[in-house]
Amino acid sequence: MSSHFTWAQVVLLVVVVVLLGASALLALAETSLVRMSRAKARALDDEGKRGAKVLVELTGNPQGFLNPLLLMVLVSQLVVATLVGLLASAWFGAWGVVAAMFFEIVVIFVLGEAVPKNWAVRHPERAALLSAPVVAALVAFWPVKVLSGALIALANRLLGEQTGAHIAAVTESELLAVADEALEGDVIEHEERALIRSILEFGDTVVREVMVPRPDMVTVAADESVESVLEAALAAGFSRLPVVDDEIEDVVGIAYVKDVTRAAREGRGDDNIVGHLREARYVPETKKVADLLREMQSAKFHLAVVVDEYGGTAGLVTLEDLIEELVGEIVDEFDVEEPPVEDLGDGGFQVSARLPVDEVNDLVDRSLPEGAWDTVGGLVFDTLGHVPRVGQSIGFEGVTLVVDRVRGRRIERVRVIPTEPAATEEGAGE
Repeated sequence: MSSHFTWAQVVLLVVVVVLLGASALLALAETSLVRMSRAKARALDDEGKRGAKVLVELTGNPQGFLNPLLLMVLVSQLVVATLVGLLASAWFGAWGVVAAMFFEIVVIFVLGEAVPKNWAVRHPERAALLSAPVVAALVAFWPVKVLSGALIALANRLLGEQTGAHIAAVTESELLAVADEALEGDVIEHEERALIRSILEFGDTVVREVMVPRPDMVTVAADESVESVLEAALAAGFSRLPVVDDEIEDVVGIAYVKDVTRAAREGRGDDNIVGHLREARYVPETKKVADLLREMQSAKFHLAVVVDEYGGTAGLVTLEDLIEELVGEIVDEFDVEEPPVEDLGDGGFQVSARLPVDEVNDLVDRSLPEGAWDTVGGLVFDTLGHVPRVGQSIGFEGVTLVVDRVRGRRIERVRVIPTEPAATEEGAGE
């Protein structure tokens, strides 16, 4: 063992300490910045946190800082390991190799990796704000930028990939997972989580899924008088009614209650309603509800007639129907409809046959079959192949559907009964 230190060894020892500290800071930066989302960085910037502006820029392009950062962590640790090996060999001779290995495994791992990264996991915001200016300066330093870029290009060439930034898009399931984590952490409420889910599903919903179907439409005939149309509108509790000619396929216009009320007060109650109509809007049943909502806002109309692929009337859709897809059912003092879902208290639910299948799946945490139908009533009809009788049931894996109410050829209410997860035979019976 050497009995004295040379100036060169002292300098190398100082370099080891400095690089060890740099490695710890860079490891802290790596963990905190990777865990930091751009949305969170913007929130910190809005709060006026120091270093948040730089943090927003870094999180906008993670690959831009991550590769140089990983390179410098690796360089720092390799240089430290090499210098420690040289110093240990000079001081301890052959045993220096063993001492150097112990130092590299224990000290570098604990001080250069475990301690800073664990601290960054526990305090991600503080760690990110602390390290963001350092990382920004490191990324802007041209030798590091050029060297990391060249090495990444070489790696991409070996992998046969094009050089460039590849930022994965966030999927809806990932956004819902984030919302679930926020709910578990009491960051958001159940209602806010439900609203987030509704917003995500809103973009995939088509008009057919939210419209009032043709059998439920309330219409008036074109040969009616203004006074009779006003009475029909007041009885139904609607402010707009489609006016049809010979049959429901022939919608000639929309009667607005405010228009017919004005005409009636002016003494024109006996006029034919056709002279007091507004133009009807038509939309295909496959139109996305998000597009229709924007169209309603820009063109300023609240009701549209929905047509199928053959040009026939499939139903109608209102602005209220679209908004209810986001915020849930809106019930006013005139609504006397049954709730779409009733909890039976035994784990089962009675639901409207018009309830979408995916909502039933969410309700009982099952996976009912998907197909050409949208609603649970359509699923029952398609499975049975005929108009069901009250009390008939069909079984799927983990759930049984029982027909509770039928009016004419329409299913109105269905009972959803969760069963054991084991597969059950599909069939029908009393």
